[in-house]
Amino acid sequence: MEHTIPWDTLAKEARAAARHAYVPYSRFTVGAAILTADGKIVRGCNVENASYGLTNCAERTAIFTARAEGMEEVLAVCIYTPTATPTPPCGGCRQVLNEFGPTMKVHAICDGSDIIDTTLDALLPGAFGPKNLG
Repeated sequence: MEHTIPWDTLAKEARAAARHAYVPYSRFTVGAAILTADGKIVRGCNVENASYGLTNCAERTAIFTARAEGMEEVLAVCIYTPTATPTPPCGGCRQVLNEFGPTMKVHAICDGSDIIDTTLDALLPGAFGPKNLG
């Protein structure tokens, strides 16, 4: 079943989430909003840490929050960066997103007019996921 994705709402929520980012080291603010299969929108922002490896991206924050609330499947993610060009999810986020929506729609927006409009399977071809574990 094809779902209509409320991109305007997701974009608004991703922008709002970015305002809560904790980025004292990189100053690179990111906000994300995901649409779950049950129609909920969950936001996430990036949260940095003085121990850089413990930093968490906005997309993963949204996924982990949604999962903690019982979500099982993601239909779409919108990622916002206050940059001139859009930024796609990093490799780690692609892998985490894959766990809950291997074919989800991905929309990356910015302060400029460019948009990345694709699917996760196009960004992460040949992904390793639950199906590989038997």
